Amino acid sequence: MPDTTYDVLSAELDRQVDTLVRKGVPALLGLSEARLRERLEALREPLAELPPRQHPDHVPFVVVVTGAPLDQAMPLVELRGKHGFTTMAADDLKRFAPIEGLDLPAATPYLLVDVDTGGGTLNVTPDDALPRIVGAGRSPLTVDEGVALVTHHPELLRTHNAFSLLGSRCGDRRVTAIWVSAGRPRLGWCWAGNPHTWLGSASCAGRLGA
Repeated sequence: MPDTTYDVLSAELDRQVDTLVRKGVPALLGLSEARLRERLEALREPLAELPPRQHPDHVPFVVVVTGAPLDQAMPLVELRGKHGFTTMAADDLKRFAPIEGLDLPAATPYLLVDVDTGGGTLNVTPDDALPRIVGAGRSPLTVDEGVALVTHHPELLRTHNAFSLLGSRCGDRRVTAIWVSAGRPRLGWCWAGNPHTWLGSASCAGRLGA
């Protein structure tokens, strides 16, 4: 009898790989389509390590490929025919690096596992949300991971809450976030000490490399 769970996960991996190719990510990375597909194929084996889905609102996994300029990656996000954008300068976005203690795979691509947009942290400041996330044994998302999430699942911005990305900081009081602005997915920032009723803090259960 075939492992239907693995089959479903494998089909979803194929969908996400096709999404990246269709949106032109290989060109942003300076890779051929064949080379990117080859690198992403290595993620099929870690699919077998994914834990059972614990929450129906969580995304089982997201393919993350870093290295693309975020100001160029956001326009590839599409929600109901409208393309994403950011008003942040490219050099400013580059300053947002993973925070200390974040356990990232040594290389990309990798799988972001059991992703939650943070409905439980709505109206909670990023400053207060981070210890809650860590205390629950979870990890905040980086800005690259947030863009990857809405690249593959833009509908979350309509069916779930907007979310902050606490896993990337640049040394000031700003935290990047993704929300809908005039119907378009937007990458911007909010203050770490400000709560918003519509903005949670995204997290994941872990990350799996090839």
